[in-house]
Formats: sequence, C-alpha cells, structure tokens
Amino acid sequence: MIMKKTFLLILCCVAISITSCSLNDDNVKFHFVPLQIVDAEFPDSFTLNETYNIKITYIVPNNCIAFEGFDISNIDVTSRNIVAIGSERENENCNLIAVEAENSFDFTCLYEGTYYFRMWSGEDENGEQQYIELEVPVVP
Repeated sequence: MIMKKTFLLILCCVAISITSCSLNDDNVKFHFVPLQIVDAEFPDSFTLNETYNIKITYIVPNNCIAFEGFDISNIDVTSRNIVAIGSERENENCNLIAVEAENSFDFTCLYEGTYYFRMWSGEDENGEQQYIELEVPVVP
C-alpha cells in the first residue's frame, strides 16, 4: 500500500512538472534600452530625512518600447547616476515617432552636504555619453 501511494505521489509530481509553465517563451523577445532624459524637476534644496517625488521627462523613441523604471546608482555618498530604462520588443513593426513621457521616483535625503545628480541624456555625434548634471544642497 505504501509503494502504491509513493508511486502515485511521484506520478503526480512528474505530471505537474511536465504541464507547468515554461520560462522559455520564445514568442516574446525584448531587450532593455536606456531612454534619453530631457528634463527633471528637483526642489531647490533638500531637508535631511525628508522624501521628495522627483519627476523625470524622457524620450520614448518608438511604440515598441515600454518604460520599466529608473536605474539609480550610487557613485559615492551623495552622488547619483540616473538612467531611465525601457524594454524594447523585438521583431515587431514599430512606429518610429518619438514622444516625450514623464515618470517619477521617490528620493529620501539621508546625508548632509550637497547631492550631485547625473542623468543620462544620450550620446553626442562622437558617441560620448552626455549627462544633465544638477546639484541640490541639503539645508538645516
């Protein structure tokens, strides 16, 4: 009787694993792309331990790209690089008309001094990375 139950349990596990979802869905292919930031709304100053909603305007170059979020990396204690990230569907006919879009993120001021922000704004004609740079002091 125990062998029969064990066999049925194993059979059920195999059946479930065969019919479960596959992570290798070949129908949808995409890759991540940076989106050119053209404007940002920061306050004139920060107050320590306060949270601010930062609005960013970026360019979506075609309708095959969906906004995914912001990649915010710490360069040092009060310096941040910000890149808007999109996912671009592959193998589709895309409308190549660029549109401006806006999204935001919350930023909490945790350190005294001045915060330095570098927002990726594309490449120049020589392929050099370009940034919008902004300084926001922390006031008491």
